[in-house]
This record gives sequence, C-alpha cells and structure tokens, in this order.
Amino acid sequence: MGNGGVSFWWQQLGLPSPRTPLPGDRDADVAIVGAGYTGLWAAYYLKKLQPDLRVVVLEQRFAGFGASGRNGGWLTNSVTGGRAQYGREGGARQQAAMNDTVDEVIRVAAAEGIDADIRKGGELNVARTPAQLARLTAAHAEDASWPHTDVELWGPRRTAAHVRVDGALGGLWHPHCARVHPAKLVAGLAAAVERLGVTIHEETTVSRIEPGRAVTDRGTVRATHVLRATEGFTAGLAGQHRTWLPMNSSMIVTAPLPAAVWDEIGWADAATLGDFAHVYMYAQRTADDRIAFGGRGIPYRYGSRVDTDGGTQERTVRALTSLLREFFPRAAEAPIDHAWSGVLGVPRDWSATVGLDPATGLGWAGGYVGTGVATTNLAGRTLADLVLGRETDLAALPWVGRRARRWEVEPLRWLAVRGLYAAYGVADRQERRGGTLTSPLARVADVVSGRGH
Repeated sequence: MGNGGVSFWWQQLGLPSPRTPLPGDRDADVAIVGAGYTGLWAAYYLKKLQPDLRVVVLEQRFAGFGASGRNGGWLTNSVTGGRAQYGREGGARQQAAMNDTVDEVIRVAAAEGIDADIRKGGELNVARTPAQLARLTAAHAEDASWPHTDVELWGPRRTAAHVRVDGALGGLWHPHCARVHPAKLVAGLAAAVERLGVTIHEETTVSRIEPGRAVTDRGTVRATHVLRATEGFTAGLAGQHRTWLPMNSSMIVTAPLPAAVWDEIGWADAATLGDFAHVYMYAQRTADDRIAFGGRGIPYRYGSRVDTDGGTQERTVRALTSLLREFFPRAAEAPIDHAWSGVLGVPRDWSATVGLDPATGLGWAGGYVGTGVATTNLAGRTLADLVLGRETDLAALPWVGRRARRWEVEPLRWLAVRGLYAAYGVADRQERRGGTLTSPLARVADVVSGRGH
C-alpha cells in the first residue's frame, strides 16, 4: 500500500515538474498567494475579464499541492456554514449561486479541454442508525423549505437500488453534485491560466502579505492587489496563525473492483456518497472503478502544524478500512492501494468567506471546511469582480466581506478540537447501540465548536 506521496490522485497522474521560482523582485497588477483552486480560479477569471492584467501566482510547493490535489472529488453545491446565517433572501441567493457554480466548473472544464473524469450524478447521504435517520429526516425538512435545493428523501429500498450500503435505513439525495478527479482538475486549470498569460512561480514561500506587496524567500512582488488563497496553510503566514484552523482529513482508495462486485454494490451513476454520522465519511466511485473513501484521522496537530507529503497514520488507515468494509462487505477482499491526508481551512464560525479591502488592496477567500471544490470557483469569480470593481450579483452575495473571530490560543484550541472529535466519536458509538435521539454529547459538542449556530 502506498502512503503519502501527496495523494493517490497525484501519484496516479504523476507529480509535476516544478515551475520556475520567483527570480527576484518584480511588479504586477495582482499577486495571488496560493496555487490551489481558489488562486487559480481567481487568476483565470481576472485574465478572462481583463486580458492585459499582469497576474502573478506564488506557490510554496507546486500548483495543487494542498487540498486541491488531495480532496474527495465532490463538486457539490454546499453552502459552507449553512444558508440560515444569511437570512431567507440571502440564503436563497447563496444557494442559487452554488448550484450555478457546479455547472460553471463543468462548463469551463469542457471549454478548456480539461479531462478531469467529471460526471454529474448528484450527492447521496445515507443513515445507518435510527439517530442518523432522524437527523437525515430533519435535514430533508430543513433543506426542502428552501428554494433551489431540489432534495429528495429516499427510503431504504430506493437507497439500495442506487447503491447498496450495508445497513442503510434511508438516504438524502440532490442533483447538484459531480464526481471529479481533483488532481486532473487542478493541473488542467493551472495549464489553462498559463495559456491566458498568468505566471505561476512555484517553490516560492510567501512569509507575509502586506498592502501592496507579497514578501517571499526569493524576492518581493509589488502589486496593487494581493490576494490570499492559502486555505489550510494560512496559519504559516505572519499575523495569520489564528485566522483559520488547519483541520486534517484522510483518505484511502481500493484497487479497481471487478465487475461482479460492482454488480452487487450498484452505484452506477457516479453520485458522491456521505453519511449522517458525527465523524462523517465521504466517498466516490472513481472513473477506473475504485472506491475512494475518506474521513477524519487525527483532526488537528498542535500549533496548527501541517504535514509535508500526505503521510497517514496506520491507525487511521485501519479505521477507514474497517468503515469501508462495514459499508461494503462485498468489497472486503479488495486491497487498499493508497492512503493519504491533507488539511482544510476552518474559520471559528465554520463559514466560508471572500472579500477585498479597497483601502489596502488586500483580498482573501477560503475557510471552506471541506466544501471547496465548487466553492473555490465561486470565490475566484467573486474576487475577480471585487478586484476590477465590478458591481455584480456575485459581489453582492451575503458571504462577501464576512469576518469570523480568531481561534483560541494554544493549548486551548488543541485541547478543544481533540476533545470535540473524541466526543463525536463516543456519540457515534452510543448511537450505534440504538435509540432515535442524537447523543446529548454530540449536541453539547456542536454548541461548543460553533457548528450548532
């Protein structure tokens, strides 16, 4: 079994040769820090809207090294942090924008010739305990009360007709999601922005961002606008240590499963798969007939430390493997080909944000809490409008300009995050023993964490 190497997705595609580092001080109109989805989408739309703009992207390792090349491949319409925080009208607009975003990514990939194994089959979340089913039913009622959600409540028979998850009591499905190969998407997007004239400097570490400049270990880029697109690596920038918490997530992937196994499992239409556990899982059937299966390992490392190559602890691999085989006993004999991990950015209010300070020219986007494959595109389009001063519907969306309070100092946040996820794990074990009510332990953890707002 392979472990680390950034991710299975990159190992399958092949790690890229590094682009040229920043050769010294230079000037630009826009400097973008971070060559993941957010930074690349922002660069793409800036150049599409104003082709003569001088756009420079700075990246510590290589384009797609972070979450953009390691995620579960869910191009979905989730409003990070929930619609209700924006009120009825604002929440509805945010949801409609996210629906459109899923189709926009698919459109651009087709227009730019990016073959990222994209297939739109919706998103299905299942319940495997009575308490999970109660939460699923409540989530359906809440979602169905909003426009643009298009959710369907499925019973066990219809769920099994779609995908045979062992013990599934029901499912919640919506059509606004596509499966993607993350590394193929980010590699294709990087090539697309370069064709537009964007310069990407890799192996260039930005130490601090200030009005009018991004300071790196290889020189300073002076620019009218400097955009921060660093997501789970934000804590490494000067003054940003408590802005977003880098939350770890881990994945495993099986060897390709034979046709006879897929005949029994089903899962023929490429919907992504999740569940209603507190320590939830997420999965996809890959284009080459593997199961890519993810969940939480060690949720947070002390001092906001992040890994360098995606290596995953053996106990996390064992836990994910065990859960995968619980879901799909028919795949129990399938070998695990690879395991990896990465970090995602979590604001203190668990809500994504995008913004630009016109007085300083500093912009930012992120805090996607694992929903960034689509949301990054909306962020990139919005940043482009804000930089160019365009008064558009995107620039007026309610997530624009939101600020969350900073995370607590250490060791408080380490103790809190580790304690919270331990509580969620105990709650899941309690719920597996029966009962239709959500564990009180999980309810308390939701309130303490801020997820219950």
